[in-house]
Amino acid sequence: MPPVTSADAPEPFSDFSDIDGFLRIPRLASVAAGPDGRVVAAIQEADEPGARLVSSLWELDPDGEHAARRLTFSEKGERGPRFASDGSLLFTSARPDPLGEDDEDSAAIWRLPRIGEARLVASTPGGLELLANADDGTLLAATGVLPGATLEDDADRRASRQDAEQTTIWHTGMPIRQWDHELGDSERHLVLVSPDGDLTDLTPDAGTLSLHAASADLSPDGSTVATSWTERVRGGETRSSLVLIDTATSERTTLLAAGDAAEYHDPRFSPDGTRLALIRSTLSGPTDTSYSRLEIHPLGGGDPTVVDTGDLTVSEFAWTPEGTLLVTGDLHSSGAMLSVDAATGAVRELVTGGVFSSLAPAPDGSLIALCSDIATPARPVRIAVDAAVRELPAPGAVGRLPGTVGWVEADVDGVVVGGWLCMPESASAGSPAPFMLWIHGGPHASYNAWSWRWCPWLAVERGYAVLMPDPAMSTGYGDTGLNRGWPRRPDVVYRECEALFDQELARPELDGSRTAMLGASFGGFMANWIAGHTDRFDAIVTHAGLWALEQQHRTTDAAASKMRVHRHEDEDPQWYRAFSPHRSIGAITTPMLITHGNRDYRVPISEALRLWWDLVSTWDGPPETMPHRFLQLTSENHWVQTPSNALAWNRTVLAFCDQHVLGADPIPDALPW
Repeated sequence: MPPVTSADAPEPFSDFSDIDGFLRIPRLASVAAGPDGRVVAAIQEADEPGARLVSSLWELDPDGEHAARRLTFSEKGERGPRFASDGSLLFTSARPDPLGEDDEDSAAIWRLPRIGEARLVASTPGGLELLANADDGTLLAATGVLPGATLEDDADRRASRQDAEQTTIWHTGMPIRQWDHELGDSERHLVLVSPDGDLTDLTPDAGTLSLHAASADLSPDGSTVATSWTERVRGGETRSSLVLIDTATSERTTLLAAGDAAEYHDPRFSPDGTRLALIRSTLSGPTDTSYSRLEIHPLGGGDPTVVDTGDLTVSEFAWTPEGTLLVTGDLHSSGAMLSVDAATGAVRELVTGGVFSSLAPAPDGSLIALCSDIATPARPVRIAVDAAVRELPAPGAVGRLPGTVGWVEADVDGVVVGGWLCMPESASAGSPAPFMLWIHGGPHASYNAWSWRWCPWLAVERGYAVLMPDPAMSTGYGDTGLNRGWPRRPDVVYRECEALFDQELARPELDGSRTAMLGASFGGFMANWIAGHTDRFDAIVTHAGLWALEQQHRTTDAAASKMRVHRHEDEDPQWYRAFSPHRSIGAITTPMLITHGNRDYRVPISEALRLWWDLVSTWDGPPETMPHRFLQLTSENHWVQTPSNALAWNRTVLAFCDQHVLGADPIPDALPW
């Protein structure tokens, strides 16, 4: 990624021994390009006590010559910038209305003109999320209402429920949870917002399920909404079809009906409104994982164009004003951007060497986006028509790293398995570095970009080398890579990771007698399984890891897909015996650090509670000598998102590894941070 050469750019961060300072680096969340060439970014920063990340909007210089300029300053923050056709800036915020027209502490839609103050556009008691805007100024948004309520009576019903301190939820089927929040306590509706701020509920009959996780778009002329629409089917499962809604009549028609083989989501209208790009996802099973296909459907009739993206796993796509579809995703432990001809489906590679997101095509044919890699957090870039990439000055730049990063690979049973090796500057043959193996989550994911949650450079600063492999089931290696090791075979994944780990241990700069293994989510499951199958590591850290699969597959918010893939344990007892980590509790001798959030519904806290009980109750020795520890994060979900909690988590993880890998002092019984 090209460096910023502007003299007025902010000083880059480089002190990775300062974990608090690291967590206070501004983070680029999204970018938007305006019709007059303007570029605006949403940038998150930790508040003073570290209680939350607050987003504000910044104007960026599209020519990359001058420093960014902050536009908004409210305590509540602003997010989701999107330019209207008249050049004004739309955004979402829970900031108070200075005119006193809205006293609700919920997210509303605001408009900031080029000159002047931001004004409230529309608000609802359940909050508004801006989804799309039409050429005539009409907006598409999502809101929440209590079950059975309307936009007109929702406020009164909310007040009555709050006054009565009523918290009941009435369930009639699955699902009942998603990530960190309950389902069934509200209905998500799609609303049309006129240029004057008038609201029209397009989906008054949505209920609590149909739109709870819907992705939707508004046609450029404002006449049609395309959205996923979820319905229950037998066996506790759901299917998402693709429907069109006439904004004048609210009449809904099914464009693509989901079935037993596939479902549809993420619709995007072409600039002329004649085509719809979307994702068709197949349903996973015991022998095949889910595959996502990018398709372009002509709305006037005719066969769809199925886009062949090769090994690239699609993560995002956007239309240019000229009608070309830009596609980004994971590719070979990095990323790439493709250009797709909408009529033929012909694909051309535009840019490689980074993970691109938040695509914002500009009127002059260039593209504004965010770009990241293992050594660089997401930075705003401008990609010219000739594919030249230039970084735009913005807060949050990172300077000198405490080590180097390089690509390594090994042949494992005829398959090339690669990964990123981060080496500390201090490593040498005379002073070899302790070695960490990190296994990513997913399992459909890739170590290809910067992570604020699992940043290897904090460990490298302390002298550790970190190996981050992309083993079986990683994204960016086509269908074959996604399905290798399916269904979630820890033995296959570990064989590939261990082979690469052992190969790199031949380096004289690495110390095979001082090692640790760390992972989260699927990586946490791997950590739990590895702990019962080898004693080669000096410490194991497991975050949000699956422990007892018969239990987890029924209690996760994704129970339907888990049970479809892995079936009841009586149907495949051999798989559960071999791969449920709790079956090997008696073989665990490695000190383990468990970390888990109470609000994690993807891997419920019950997994950590049961693992902790099994470790403590089977420890054959005085209680004070037990090496295992449990860091419970009562307000966190599947991730550690609060800056102050992330500070405590990083310090605890590194201190635990220091104790058991380097022989440092034990962490006190009363956590000192």
